[in-house]
Amino acid sequence: MLTILALAWFIYQQVAPEGLTAGKKHRPIPNVVVAKATIEPIRDEVEALGTSKANESITVTPKVTEVATKINFEDGDIVKKGRLLVQLQDREQRARVKVAKVRVNDHRRELDRIRSLVTSQTIAELERDRLQTLIDTAKAELEQSQAALADRKILAPFNGRLGLRQVSVGSLLTPGTVITTLDDISVIKLDFSVPERFLGSLAIGKTVEATAVAFPDELLKGKVISIDSRINPTTRAVIVRAEIPNPDNRLMPGMLMKVTLIQQSREALILPESAIIPIQDRHYVYLVNDENVIVQHQVTLGLRKRGWVEVLEGVELNELVVIRGILKVRPGDKVKVQFSERFSFLKEAKVGPTA
Repeated sequence: MLTILALAWFIYQQVAPEGLTAGKKHRPIPNVVVAKATIEPIRDEVEALGTSKANESITVTPKVTEVATKINFEDGDIVKKGRLLVQLQDREQRARVKVAKVRVNDHRRELDRIRSLVTSQTIAELERDRLQTLIDTAKAELEQSQAALADRKILAPFNGRLGLRQVSVGSLLTPGTVITTLDDISVIKLDFSVPERFLGSLAIGKTVEATAVAFPDELLKGKVISIDSRINPTTRAVIVRAEIPNPDNRLMPGMLMKVTLIQQSREALILPESAIIPIQDRHYVYLVNDENVIVQHQVTLGLRKRGWVEVLEGVELNELVVIRGILKVRPGDKVKVQFSERFSFLKEAKVGPTA
């Protein structure tokens, strides 16, 4: 037994120094990935959901009760202002216009006949005045007949695209009967809500960018043209209206669109969000100095975007900031530096909730 203990002690004396020495070896220098603090353009933005509307929009209906004798359009036609869309029965009105014209001309001839007699006082002026009254009355009747005749022609009041035809030739149309719709979509109006806290930064002419579900890869640009005069007391938001050009008529009224209102564009110092170390209510970053040693700095943050953050204080331009490997190092550690790949990214800073 004593022999075994002696042997064990001898082995321990031979091996232990090597083990202790191995434990005191310096740990390998850790690798970290760093990025340079750079100045980049960022934008203060508000995101919202909006609904598209036509620049001008009407439901085409007749003013009078009459039978349709001609339909002069097809579904989806693009028409010019003044184009005849529907012709209603108008024989009676055309006849009344002719009668009214005959009366006006007859009274004028009679007045011309007696004008010289009135001058020579052969006929009293009262007769001339009576004829003039008859002429004025006949003119009024002519205008009334012409208006009734015009009501039998349904014309396009502005340029636009027609909707689906709802009537046929021979249909008896009454006021309120829907014939079709007409929309001017050369320009699309886009209405969206903005929380009232952003009211101070709203202004006519601000740029908006929008995307539609139908065209998700296409970025549409427009301008704010008006701001509602009232705040909705329920949502605490104001309606903002923008205009988006639609030269190819692809956008249609009623479309749901994601809107980005650009409040301000400026230059700012940007860092990847992965570089930020939150500790309670403060934020820190690990910098790498000229000797490749980790230095901890407290920073003040500005606007945020998914993956990126604006730094207001605590980091200078071109300083190296650790973005990966943070958990492997501590302030004062020496590190091996590896630069990150520069991925393309959008530097717009989103502020405010999605409405």
